[in-house]
Amino acid sequence: MSEQELFLRNSLVSSLIAMLMDGYEMKVSEAMDTFYNSQLYEKILDKETGLYIQSAPYNYELLKHELEFGRIV
Repeated sequence: MSEQELFLRNSLVSSLIAMLMDGYEMKVSEAMDTFYNSQLYEKILDKETGLYIQSAPYNYELLKHELEFGRIV
């Protein structure tokens, strides 16, 4: 993964953790644990999905769906 791709992924991860904290009133440790153990995180790490270049709000909707239904559509 290039430096630019790594930067995009890390920025996205930070944003999604912050969104979890705000949206679900989680503490940082809980939000990090929730995110890093999610199916979405695995998909963001997979360059082939292209999710790391999608917006944080788009990915957050996927994450909310996963948290509500247990999987990503």
